[in-house]
Amino acid sequence: MFICWMVSGFMVLRSLGLGGAAFTNPHNRNKVRYALISIVIAAFALLVLFGIHGLPSNENIQYVGSPNGYEAFVPHDTINYNGHIDPEGDLILNNGTILHNTVLDGQYANTIIQNHNQIVQLNNQFVGQTDPVNHQQYVPLQDFYVIKGQVPVEQVTINGQTYYVIEADKINPANIAGFYTYDKWIPNFVAAINTPGTYAAGLPGNSPVFTWPNTTGTVAYQTMLYEHYYPYLNGGAVLVQSTGTIIPYGTFDNIQGAYLSNFTLPQQLYNSSS
Repeated sequence: MFICWMVSGFMVLRSLGLGGAAFTNPHNRNKVRYALISIVIAAFALLVLFGIHGLPSNENIQYVGSPNGYEAFVPHDTINYNGHIDPEGDLILNNGTILHNTVLDGQYANTIIQNHNQIVQLNNQFVGQTDPVNHQQYVPLQDFYVIKGQVPVEQVTINGQTYYVIEADKINPANIAGFYTYDKWIPNFVAAINTPGTYAAGLPGNSPVFTWPNTTGTVAYQTMLYEHYYPYLNGGAVLVQSTGTIIPYGTFDNIQGAYLSNFTLPQQLYNSSS
């Protein structure tokens, strides 16, 4: 393409009467020199412009979410995509928008399927039983995977159904981490981590939160209960919002991006007197 621009430039010179013998004319020599410099500069500028904006690696991929926000993939099932099994579920964007029928393809797909299956098995084992500390029934927990920044997504059709495929290989491993909490709280969790003033803290073993006779107390204890049955789980953390509301959660050791360490590795303890 660069050569085509240069050839076009010389054709312009010739049309202006500055080609051929014009190079030997002292009066025209400066005109030719300045014309050639202008052509080279213009061609280089166009080359840089097209190199940055006109040659995308995949025209079908779009980036959704906020560059400075957090999005979350919530797996519910699996799907056969391009000859292999991937997790399928929802993508919750930083503004609360939910993209259903989302598939995560690439790195971590198998790990997410394994993690999700373990949470489902533990739910089947414990949900409905009674928490021995606050005497409330256990509730269903759900794994989800927070992605820092925008998410690369490709819209595809599978068996006549539209899906949004997360191209996970294009995500920096430092920008994704696994979490689990009460399934109905995940949209609240995403909203909280996208709200200034929210921070993460750990629960001390004697925290009164475990005795609260509500779902918060139950989930706080339940996240720690589950870690005894799957080696990659770590429970006993809470998101603390500026309103004082807390959301208990746990994390996965096998997907723990460094840029989310403020949530996966809380550096302070949560203290509550009641």
